[in-house]
Amino acid sequence: MTLLQRVSRRSFILGTLSAAAALAGCQTNSTPAVVPQAARRPIVPPDEAELQQRYAALEDGGHSLPAIPYQQIDPKYYRQRVLDPTGEKPGTVVVDTPNRFLYVVEPGGTAMRYGVGLGRDGFAWEGEGIVHWRQPWPRWKVPAEMVARQPKLARFSVENGGMDPGIKNPLGARALYIFKDGKDTLYRLHGSPEWQSIGKATSSGCVRLVNQDVIDLYQRVPYHARIVVHQGPLGARATA
Repeated sequence: MTLLQRVSRRSFILGTLSAAAALAGCQTNSTPAVVPQAARRPIVPPDEAELQQRYAALEDGGHSLPAIPYQQIDPKYYRQRVLDPTGEKPGTVVVDTPNRFLYVVEPGGTAMRYGVGLGRDGFAWEGEGIVHWRQPWPRWKVPAEMVARQPKLARFSVENGGMDPGIKNPLGARALYIFKDGKDTLYRLHGSPEWQSIGKATSSGCVRLVNQDVIDLYQRVPYHARIVVHQGPLGARATA
């Protein structure tokens, strides 16, 4: 083997070893990619200033909503962020009928919780559906079954076009209509001027929130959001 051949062979071997060492070094020093986790939002009860702002009088859609005397409502029914007790995916709406709570599940293990009042129709359905239709300042169209029970409501029947939107309308400032398998369940999430009904069972209606809360809910819940309604309790954490 000539001198030139020996030098070339040696250079080839050293180059190969150097490349292998460099590759090994890259493999040794590499670290797995860090998958970011959704940050938990702060979970603290709303203070007095926040409550005054949340439940203040406001103008919306050409209607004047009066302030809510929140001091006369049980504080557990104030709109507030809590640890999620539902186990559902973010974006899901959950109604906890026994405890009179409605949750919108958020990323990071939290949920926005609202106090609700329940009418007869609020106990009539449970299961899963979707928010198929949403309406600001809806008309109240009384179904035939209700007219049969209360004939004086006939002027607000479906045939007669219902009640005009307004602060006295039982559906309040917003309504979300729940469908299942493409059919209307007749289950509604809606506003109400009757703040006294929050946390209670009433003779009529479905799932009612104070108007300031239903406006907030409407902004968080898009079309076709999934909703789960429980007529049994979620568990002890839901009552905390």
